[in-house]
Amino acid sequence: METPDTNGADSEQATLSTGQTVSLPLSTTATMMGAVVPAALEPVRELLPATLSPVRIGPRTAAVAFLSVEYHSVDGGTIEPYNEFGVLVPALRGSSRTDLMGWLPGGVGGYVWYLPVTTEPARALGVEIWSYPKVCGEIEITDTGSRRNTAVSIDGDHLITVEIERPPTLPIETSVRAESYTSHDGTVLTEPLSFEGTIGAWPFSTRLSYTLGTHPRADVLRELSLGTRALVRWYGKGTFVIRSGTPIETV
Repeated sequence: METPDTNGADSEQATLSTGQTVSLPLSTTATMMGAVVPAALEPVRELLPATLSPVRIGPRTAAVAFLSVEYHSVDGGTIEPYNEFGVLVPALRGSSRTDLMGWLPGGVGGYVWYLPVTTEPARALGVEIWSYPKVCGEIEITDTGSRRNTAVSIDGDHLITVEIERPPTLPIETSVRAESYTSHDGTVLTEPLSFEGTIGAWPFSTRLSYTLGTHPRADVLRELSLGTRALVRWYGKGTFVIRSGTPIETV
């Protein structure tokens, strides 16, 4: 597989084990809904590699994000549409600071802890290109009015069901940049992300609910003492571009 220069403008190609050849950086169109909830600092810290620190929102409180995504087009149709559900940890390189809002839209990265998807090509794409912890699962996304319900199971084992109310959106298209973090063979990678489209965000609300299931990863989430109040909810619909990962410097 060829690896692109993340700082270059030229597109390169990568062939997946499932046979598809995609262009990088990868351009997708997607609709996403997410929420950040408070969590106990020390258990969250244990989810991160040593080179990253959780974003602190209080002396003993960190944060965890849930993200529900429908990918409508991937690389112009090279990969068939799929659904995705992410559990991310807002994180920083080195020492942490109290700066949750800096995570949206940029400044702070999200460590991708778990990332179920609905197709094998989508799993191969994430694992082989960016070392995302993708697994195949069943992700049912239902939009009813302003609410999105996302039910996630892995091999029939219920992980989580999340319902989020869409926040107000801006009337104009907006561009934002951020980054995600992944781990590969003991090395932490950062992947630059960009999004252009309709976005919205709203802080501090109870317009979120979730139920944890019986999957082993749900047991780990229970140990985080997750809160039930959304620190922030966000929504986006537009074009999402992911560049290849590069190792971060050890801090």
